[in-house]
Amino acid sequence: MQHTQPASERPAARRPTQLLRDILDTSDEFEQHVGRTLSVNATDLEAMEHLIMHGPLAPTDLSRRLNISTAAVTGVIDRLIGVGHVTREQHPTDRRSIVVVPNPRSVETAMATLMPMIMGIDRVLDDFDDVEKAVIERYLDGVVTVYRAQLPETGDVPPPKPAVPRPSANAPGPRRSSWKPELQTDGPPVLPSITK
Repeated sequence: MQHTQPASERPAARRPTQLLRDILDTSDEFEQHVGRTLSVNATDLEAMEHLIMHGPLAPTDLSRRLNISTAAVTGVIDRLIGVGHVTREQHPTDRRSIVVVPNPRSVETAMATLMPMIMGIDRVLDDFDDVEKAVIERYLDGVVTVYRAQLPETGDVPPPKPAVPRPSANAPGPRRSSWKPELQTDGPPVLPSITK
């Protein structure tokens, strides 16, 4: 969601809350940058995120994860195939099914854009001692709890969105980031391998 409300009209908030809003705004801009790098729109980028983070997926799995209809996800897959980011391949154990497989070069391109940002954010913590890190963690954990409390229950999720017309590849729409590296407790973020 793009935060277009002028700063002067935003509700008064303390500086850390304002900085969180800045992070959300910058995250939107970064998502658009990744979309432009891969020449995909927002929905197609979200599909790529799921494929990169979870590996090959069946179209029905993508449909569920994106909360769009199967007809709409077919369009997403066709567009991603058209720009060379994915292929349809036979399911390794069910010959009647197919899976959508991300192109390793596309994954490499995405990671080359993402990893400097992910690791740079992680290095910011090097400037704090253990006590400060615990406070930061407690604050962010509280923020996440507030966010999650505003989400609907699983049964209240609206039905899948209808298919959308093909957007311009040069102007991906804003969306909230779902790039989430898996974390280890004793080291930096680690992204799962999608090669099987």
